[in-house]
Amino acid sequence: MYRLLFRLVLTRLDPETAHHLAFDVIRWLPRIGLGAILRRLSRPGPSLAVDTLGLRFASPFGVAAGFDKDGRAIRGLGQLGFGHVEVGTITAIAQPGNDRPRLFRLIPDSAVINRMGFNNRGAADAAPRFARELARGIRPVIGANIGKSRVVDVDDAIADYLVSARLLAPVSDYLAVNVSSPNTPGLRGLQELDKLTPLLTAVNDAAGDTPVLVKIAPDLTDDQVRRIAELAVELGLAGIIATNTTLSRDGLVTDAAIVEAAGAGGLSGAPLAARSLAVLRIIRTAVPQDFCVISVGGVDTAADVAERLAAGATLVQGYTAFLYRGPLWARSVNRGLEKLRS
Repeated sequence: MYRLLFRLVLTRLDPETAHHLAFDVIRWLPRIGLGAILRRLSRPGPSLAVDTLGLRFASPFGVAAGFDKDGRAIRGLGQLGFGHVEVGTITAIAQPGNDRPRLFRLIPDSAVINRMGFNNRGAADAAPRFARELARGIRPVIGANIGKSRVVDVDDAIADYLVSARLLAPVSDYLAVNVSSPNTPGLRGLQELDKLTPLLTAVNDAAGDTPVLVKIAPDLTDDQVRRIAELAVELGLAGIIATNTTLSRDGLVTDAAIVEAAGAGGLSGAPLAARSLAVLRIIRTAVPQDFCVISVGGVDTAADVAERLAAGATLVQGYTAFLYRGPLWARSVNRGLEKLRS
């Protein structure tokens, strides 16, 4: 039914408008009584639970940063079956993001190009909301993905990240340091070791007991991936998230004119799967077995999630396929994982 709705209705809407409609439905699920019903239908089986980061995840499958920018749909997403919700990217200073249109579907590739630009209401706005969600008895694990405010120079990035870290670490289960979005000028330069080392050291110190992970780009070389993985271990981080969106447009089957018209931005979805899996395997050779590695990029089915777990992922995240699969996507993945393990 969702596929029919997507083909006949949602594809006729601007992608960001369609996203906001779906997001509002999910946000209201707990308030209209449907959330409790959906939770019973979508709740992961006990066999899927994962213990990592000092936390228990009901499922290895969670929703990646980008879907819920400000933490306004955490409860609803948990009721749909996601084991964790990574919120953000959140910046210290509220910002509207880039001008619209900024989200584009590449339907033949099951992909999306976005240049959202970290549109969010800011860390100070999000923190009380996180605190309320954290206090709930039944909830998914909550991660806060933090990034650099656009108006802040790269040279001042550490102080900017620390504002968000100090506000959100006490009210989050983990922090993810985003240095890999292609849509904030200069941000990816923070992946250079001489800039990354002091940034991660400062955030890790400010976070206290809250686990800190770093999110990296798929466009790094294999050697850069390995060196960042080794650095994360050396600095005492809790994990790595791999990967963010890519600047590459290689191998797309969507009409080239449509891709060109979409313009700049990060590509996510199925075309990212091979590189994301390759980066996961590189990281796993460079970190201890108990080091948390969250794999994201091109994940669609339960078999995809199982492949990432077999390749060494501790947890797996998805986002783009949510737009194509609909609200029961997490349920489908969880049920599929249970069948594969039975």
